[in-house]
Amino acid sequence: MRDDGSVTTLTNWSGNYTYRAPRLHRPDSVEQLQEIVAGAERVKALGSRHCFNDIADTSGDLVDMSGLPDDVAVDGTTVTVSAGMKYGTLASALQEHSLALANLASLPHISIAGAVATGTHGSGVGNQGLAAAVAAMEIVQGDGELRRVARGDDDFAGAVVSLGAIGVIVRMTLDVVPTFEVRQDVFENLPWAELEDNFADVVSGAYSVSLFTDYLGDGVSQVWCKSRIDSPATPSGAFDDDGRVRSSFFGATPATVERHPLPGLGGEVCTPQLGVPGAWYERLPHFQLAFTPSNGEELQTEYLVPREQALEVIAVLRELAPRIAPLLQVSEIRTVAPDDLWLSPAYQRDSVAFHFTWVRDQPAVEVLLREVEAAISAFDPRPHWGKLFAADSAALEVAYPELPRFRRLAQRLDPDGVFRNAYLDRYVYPV
Repeated sequence: MRDDGSVTTLTNWSGNYTYRAPRLHRPDSVEQLQEIVAGAERVKALGSRHCFNDIADTSGDLVDMSGLPDDVAVDGTTVTVSAGMKYGTLASALQEHSLALANLASLPHISIAGAVATGTHGSGVGNQGLAAAVAAMEIVQGDGELRRVARGDDDFAGAVVSLGAIGVIVRMTLDVVPTFEVRQDVFENLPWAELEDNFADVVSGAYSVSLFTDYLGDGVSQVWCKSRIDSPATPSGAFDDDGRVRSSFFGATPATVERHPLPGLGGEVCTPQLGVPGAWYERLPHFQLAFTPSNGEELQTEYLVPREQALEVIAVLRELAPRIAPLLQVSEIRTVAPDDLWLSPAYQRDSVAFHFTWVRDQPAVEVLLREVEAAISAFDPRPHWGKLFAADSAALEVAYPELPRFRRLAQRLDPDGVFRNAYLDRYVYPV
């Protein structure tokens, strides 16, 4: 039910999950949100609904954060924003102040709070996940009161990537940097042998590098290089000394038309390529804010492994390719720099992320995930919290060594279990 009593059927973006909460609210102020939380036995917040599991569902009250005003307050090297704002909206506002975020995810359509709470990231050997930019947060607690947590506080490292377990985040303060420009070039058909011999050079060949593959055939189908053009210290392995795109990037050749990562889709919905410079927020994501990302007919999974084991994981996935290919639309391989946030998939280790975009056949994908996770288990994979995975709570405690510590933090900050749900009971509070 909505606040006005009308029945609604609400799904996530992909449509693979239908929320089961009996009530949905859309407050238009923080004060109204506080009243809803204080009066609820169980409550969870909804952002852009780009998660593929039940992490944001509840047996009680759902709160749609999109009704809150998109406030932006710039203060020197930080910006304070409404947590439900989309990254694309914030980026445009920052550009007006000649400021930027250090990195963005592939989709500018996702909400800031949702991305941070699940450990979402962009790409680049020197770029941390999006949550690492958080300097402070304002959180509505289970009693409806506001709590501020800031970098340097005892609870901070556990409270940022929080899976929605400690409250409803309403404002975030993020680190910002001076605005910068980026050019994006796509290279095609990178041979596996070249990647194996030059992996470190390939992934550091630009400010942000993404490899797209189906693990079949002779190599990676596309390499997306996003290069800053304002700093001579920025890696620029894709270009010669005169700034011209190389005719060969480790055996891959420059695309002559704009590409889409998914086979059969046109590049017009993607951010501009072909080396045309543009503002950071118009190049770092893969997709333009004005277009619906991808086509919605998909499921997603992602695992982060130590960077030094990336080639071993690629070898395993190539062996599994005949099993993977019938369900796979495309896989993306990216690097992520380490941070110190307890439940971050890149916690305290340089990481390589293996992202899978599947066809929307969830029963078949779930069977396959058990096989994939068993095959890569020796490489300490950490699944993305907001996507599909097969790991149980015991496996997650191995993957995320601070999970028991986080559990104690969540129990202390939410003693009445207002923000608990089936997802948290399954993975954070196992019986």
